[in-house]
Amino acid sequence: MVAPRSPSDRPGRGAGRVDARHEVAQPGHHLGLDRPVVLGHSLGAVNAYQLAARHPGRVGAVVNAEGPASFGLDGPNPLAFVLALPYEAPTREALIEGLGQAAPFFGDALRENPDGTWRLPFHPQDMVDSEDLVHGDHWSDWLASTCPALLVRGTKGVVPAEQAHAMVERRPGTHLAELEADHFVYAGDPEGFATAVRAFLRSLDSVD
Repeated sequence: MVAPRSPSDRPGRGAGRVDARHEVAQPGHHLGLDRPVVLGHSLGAVNAYQLAARHPGRVGAVVNAEGPASFGLDGPNPLAFVLALPYEAPTREALIEGLGQAAPFFGDALRENPDGTWRLPFHPQDMVDSEDLVHGDHWSDWLASTCPALLVRGTKGVVPAEQAHAMVERRPGTHLAELEADHFVYAGDPEGFATAVRAFLRSLDSVD
């Protein structure tokens, strides 16, 4: 059983982005991995290419799944829907039922509290705050690294087609795969996603 974070344990808004990139860098460092391929989705994709920009010696290649180089500052937070999700419930079954259509995304990661109740692996407000923190222009980070990169875009996702093509054209060594899917490309077209990633990894082997 894993105890939930108390409100005082949750990170402040000012530290969230730096902490996330630091946490991404640590596993490879401790495991002695030599320039691994880093794959991230959405905010995780931004973490991935920012990691490559700040620690080029630690990243061999980047797979960016639906991570824009620029997020609009206007309009509602696209993750605001998670604020309506239950954070805790008396049983795992009750929590899954309360999650509704979101259950397939979070059901396998639910945590049991010491008192036998169940909770999400994250606090919904933290997720929304993280999304707010990533809004803005990150072109300098996207263009700062030189390792090979694959951008996987969902045609119904959050990366506009024009921006996706600019991301490929402006960054040498970047390939684009477009799938008929929404923002969750790996779930909307798992076979297409796997095929695109495998082809990219094979291309890295041919370069070596």
